Amino acid sequence: MTVTINYRSSNNKKKPTNLVLFVDEKFNIMNLKKYISKNEFLYISDLLKKSDLKKKLLIFEVNSKKKIILVSIKKDIKINEVENLGAEFYAYINYGEKNSYLVNIDTIESKISNLIGYFLHGLKLKSYEFNKYKTKKVNRPLFINLTGTKNKLSINDELKFKALEEGTFYARDLVSEPGNILHPDEYSKRIETLKKIGLKIVVYDEKKLKKLGMNSLLGVGQGSIRGSYLVTIEWNGKKNSSKPLAFVGKGVCFDTGGISLKPAKFMEDMTYDMAGSAVVVGLMKNLALRKAKVNAVGVVGLVENMPGGNAQRPGDIVKSYSGKTIEILNTDAEGRLVLADALTFTEKKFKPQFMVDLATLTGAIIVSLGSEYAGLFSNDDKLSKQIIDAGESVEEKVWRMPLHENFDKLINSKNADMQNINYVGGAGSTTAAQFLQRFILNKTPWAHLDIAGMAFSKYGGALNSGGATGYGVRLLNKLIEDYYE
Repeated sequence: MTVTINYRSSNNKKKPTNLVLFVDEKFNIMNLKKYISKNEFLYISDLLKKSDLKKKLLIFEVNSKKKIILVSIKKDIKINEVENLGAEFYAYINYGEKNSYLVNIDTIESKISNLIGYFLHGLKLKSYEFNKYKTKKVNRPLFINLTGTKNKLSINDELKFKALEEGTFYARDLVSEPGNILHPDEYSKRIETLKKIGLKIVVYDEKKLKKLGMNSLLGVGQGSIRGSYLVTIEWNGKKNSSKPLAFVGKGVCFDTGGISLKPAKFMEDMTYDMAGSAVVVGLMKNLALRKAKVNAVGVVGLVENMPGGNAQRPGDIVKSYSGKTIEILNTDAEGRLVLADALTFTEKKFKPQFMVDLATLTGAIIVSLGSEYAGLFSNDDKLSKQIIDAGESVEEKVWRMPLHENFDKLINSKNADMQNINYVGGAGSTTAAQFLQRFILNKTPWAHLDIAGMAFSKYGGALNSGGATGYGVRLLNKLIEDYYE
């Protein structure tokens, strides 16, 4: 559905087709008189006697062409609950060829700043659809007009909501693209188009990566006819020399498993194996659009893991950018090989305040946490708490998992400095994180988010209708807003 929102409140006297009113625990039906006609008031009064007033949404079909919707705002309501209300509202109205709603923002006094903004933000996030490749598209435009003066959004707040939506949608778009379209060559070109919004983009192709010695990353992509790339995305919003915040993403555009070939069942889902990189790109777009007062850098490694004639073999040994050697025991444990070089490069080149990497890294994290939490691994308690709190605020939750030297020894190799999997078995997500930690050379505060269970939803969630979720964009934006701006 195409959603058009007029955030600029107006007192248009033209009678709307549908009306949305907010009510709180002090709700008195007499307060509705100023907003609806006498007949509508009598109709609703009668129905309210028979209604469950504990419902979050009360919908009254006045006639075939007009609905009046009461949205219940409880005293102790949280921001994420307001967003969920907006999503529920969208789920109800998502039908018909054309819908127009007038949202009155004067009916309650809310303690939540930008209440209406969060409500409409939830609606927008829920409305996302990826129908780019459907030949017959169903266009159901939705028009939202605000009226009133009490809870108006400032122009700056409006900009922030729009930027966050665009960043999240961009991440979802990237993840939703099929592997034959969004291969590394195309992906790097799309990132370059973001120069127009003020981001500094540098693309390192295979020739440059070979010169740098990024053999861990290059090894993953050597079986593909497509190129392999490392792309840096810089936003300098502070206009000073302060250390940037760094975000690193796994961008395996398609993962067959390489020579260690995956089972055929659900292999089509491996187009989503670049979701970590998509979050980083979406986040950086959001920061640029809202002119965030922060210095930040996004780094993404873009490869395709294919079983070609030149593909990496189990048993191969490669020398990473860090100088450390890796024995490849399983070519399907490829994401950590991409991130290894990307993390060391980011730390060395940008000397950031902290690094957060995101990756659909292990199936083991889904076994542990399902699709409710991302796995958080970190060498820093302060950063961990900030991420956990930010995730709770926007309902993109994380659960901290252990790192310990007893796990670390499970990836020691007899033939190289380390091996890329734990052959003993168990603790698959933790040993993967331990592997990544070995490439943090200067004790930079670092967090790893394993988002394998969160990047894609088969059935939809509170703020998405199924498919790519864009999980992580809102979490990291909240982290930056609350602690680093």
